[in-house]
Amino acid sequence: MMMDVALQALKYTEKYTDLAEIFVEKEQVLQLDIQNDKLDFAKEESTSGVGIRVILDGKMGFSYTSNPEEIKNTVERAISNSKANEKDENFTLSQPTKYKDIKGTYDEGINSLEVETALEFAQTMINTVKDAKCQPTSGGFSAVLSKMLILNSNGVSCQDKSTGFAGYLAVNAEKGDEKSTAYDSESSCFLNIDPEKLASKVCKLATDSIGGKPVETKDMDIIVDHHAGAGLLGTFINALNADNVLRGRSILADKVGEEVVSSNLSIYDNGTLEHGLNSSRCDGEGTASEKTSLIENGVLKGFIFDLYNASKAGAKSTGNGIRPSFAETPTISVTNVMVDYGTKTDLSELDDVILVTDVLGAHTANPISGDFSVEANNAFVVKNGEISHPVKKAMLSGNIFEALKKSEAMDSEIKQYGPFVMPQILLHDLRVVGQ
Repeated sequence: MMMDVALQALKYTEKYTDLAEIFVEKEQVLQLDIQNDKLDFAKEESTSGVGIRVILDGKMGFSYTSNPEEIKNTVERAISNSKANEKDENFTLSQPTKYKDIKGTYDEGINSLEVETALEFAQTMINTVKDAKCQPTSGGFSAVLSKMLILNSNGVSCQDKSTGFAGYLAVNAEKGDEKSTAYDSESSCFLNIDPEKLASKVCKLATDSIGGKPVETKDMDIIVDHHAGAGLLGTFINALNADNVLRGRSILADKVGEEVVSSNLSIYDNGTLEHGLNSSRCDGEGTASEKTSLIENGVLKGFIFDLYNASKAGAKSTGNGIRPSFAETPTISVTNVMVDYGTKTDLSELDDVILVTDVLGAHTANPISGDFSVEANNAFVVKNGEISHPVKKAMLSGNIFEALKKSEAMDSEIKQYGPFVMPQILLHDLRVVGQ
């Protein structure tokens, strides 16, 4: 069905344009939400649509539809839109290539998944939290099946399908007059998430955070847990986006070949990562996904590109022209960012550091300078290699580019949060402001 629609659209579009690209997407979602200790609602929905890009006389136009009967009108709108745009020699479409089959991104079980499974998952989380004397405040479960197909007039043909599952939960814990909150989530390409384990972890985190003590304002070493680290690294990774580089919005723009982070650190964007949450055979432009070396042993090697910015820079696309949906055009985005340290530090080796589970306000960091000031959430003081006590309230400030120059990996589990595949990270000499 998807191929029939795509071929029909391409055949019609090629009659009137120089170059044409057809992107077809189908997505099925099962979602269940939790509010307090109740199952709020469950829904199943299916969306599908076609996005059409055309290049005519050096101008690009785009239009989309969710109605396969509207293909001709959609093509005409795309052509009309192209005429209203400026001519740009950097508009181009991908060329045919071989695509790598990626393992571990599709769970056949989604075809037999029932709403009852989601209900059982959510109810298990609620029961586990209540048994542990905590109060669930919000949460949920989601399952997504995504299929995409891209064809273009250069002969590109790429299909991909993937599944994604997620459980997420926020809770309150009380002891006497004191309260604490905690949140965590887990995502996987397979339905292998343990709701009891996730709920127990969140409840323990909230309970352990009760009775926090104030900390002294000073420079300290900070362990950022996976969730906190993903928040802070978002600012850094934006500096490796070629669009930001070419617009003069990246502090790393002229530093290729220079050491920009710890020599112990390498960073890759890997769209072919087995079990990667954002892996696919190709990106939203039909360019083959690949593993792109961004930083090796601290040295900046390059940036991530889509077709347009690659053309502007005289480079090649790295397969990072990501399309949020059929209704949008591709933009540069990361896939699975592998944060790889050569050596690791054990918690037993540390004294007088703070372990921060999450941070609030990471989105307010300065995207160019890298300066940040965030609130530490569910934070704990580590003394003599052991967690001593929770922190009442504290702000953390620093510069992510400078912090990564002196960073180390903790000997911890590797997890993926959003695009980041990473261990816990030890950052030295961040400013801690006690409250």
